[in-house]
Amino acid sequence: MNYIEEAKRNFLNKENYLYEAATKSKDAIRKREEPEDMRPAFFHDIDRIIHSLSYTRYIDKTQVFSFKENDHISKRMIHVQLVSKIARTIGRALNLNEDLIEAIALGHDIGHTPLGHAGEQMLNEISEEVLQERFAHNVQSVRELMEVENCGEGLNLTIQVLDGILCHNGEMLSNEYVPMKKTKEEFLSQYEESYKIGNKTKKIHPMTLEGCVVRISDIIAYIGRDIEDAIELKEFNRNDIPEEIRNVLGDNNKDIVNTLILDIIKESINQPYIKMSSPVFKALFDLKKFNYQNIYNKSLKKQEVAYYKEGMHKLFNNYLNAIKSHDTNNIIYQIFLNNQHEKYLKNTKPERQVIDFIAGMTDDLFMKEIKKFA
Repeated sequence: MNYIEEAKRNFLNKENYLYEAATKSKDAIRKREEPEDMRPAFFHDIDRIIHSLSYTRYIDKTQVFSFKENDHISKRMIHVQLVSKIARTIGRALNLNEDLIEAIALGHDIGHTPLGHAGEQMLNEISEEVLQERFAHNVQSVRELMEVENCGEGLNLTIQVLDGILCHNGEMLSNEYVPMKKTKEEFLSQYEESYKIGNKTKKIHPMTLEGCVVRISDIIAYIGRDIEDAIELKEFNRNDIPEEIRNVLGDNNKDIVNTLILDIIKESINQPYIKMSSPVFKALFDLKKFNYQNIYNKSLKKQEVAYYKEGMHKLFNNYLNAIKSHDTNNIIYQIFLNNQHEKYLKNTKPERQVIDFIAGMTDDLFMKEIKKFA
């Protein structure tokens, strides 16, 4: 046995002891078949994601609060790392495939826009107007990794990872997550339908238990951390959290995360689903409602929303006109289109090219660009 074969055996050794319903590396499916090296497929996907340009741009994208002069407020990069850690903690306790979990978690928000969910809503309005297609960050995450990254060639990630990303929607809360087996063709069909059918991704289930773990870990990662950020910014006081919620989950991020993780492990161990107990689920549901009322719906003032929305429309029109007039001095060419292969340029509508570019922007680049039109 040479060192490559021995290393590959060592990589895969732990899979001999995974839970029977866990996803094994031998089950990995890629959109395009390719030979694997000594790294298992899902482990290899982690490497491809963290070395991508999209992953680098996490560092300067909004989580909830944009443009706050406070270095302790979460950015998208922190959220993604928290999702990965929480999901791997649950996954290890349930004896699931941590490589698959980490790949899904690290890639799940790649497609998020500048300004977080507010920016997502603005770009969705533009997409529906010009393409009659929905824009959602989880769908864009799959698109980015499958069709935009690597100069338009995509990263050829496994279908299990892409499916977990597509189905990660942390806004949809359930007390039980049951995986739904799919073929590659069924996943691709769901992906295409997500552009046409409103809220399609809120109704589909991940194909793996690992995908289910990431889905619930998304909300665990943000629900308490967003509270800490809001308190740091003096948006409200800790005692404003309703007592019935505090009594079950606690009133700080540490206790909330710990309570939720332990409850999921207790309810899900050696089971073919991921579940929460009824009291914990109700408390989490109520806390999510509290966060919407006191954080998410107030994260931007009306005049800020109007300013950013007008700016995004102006950017869209400017970049689209640049493509139609082949103005290669425009920034969309300088830092995006000039680096894309002919296949992407030929097969992608100009309107979609612009949406891809804006979705990939960091907050700082977005602000720099809209100020040109102020």
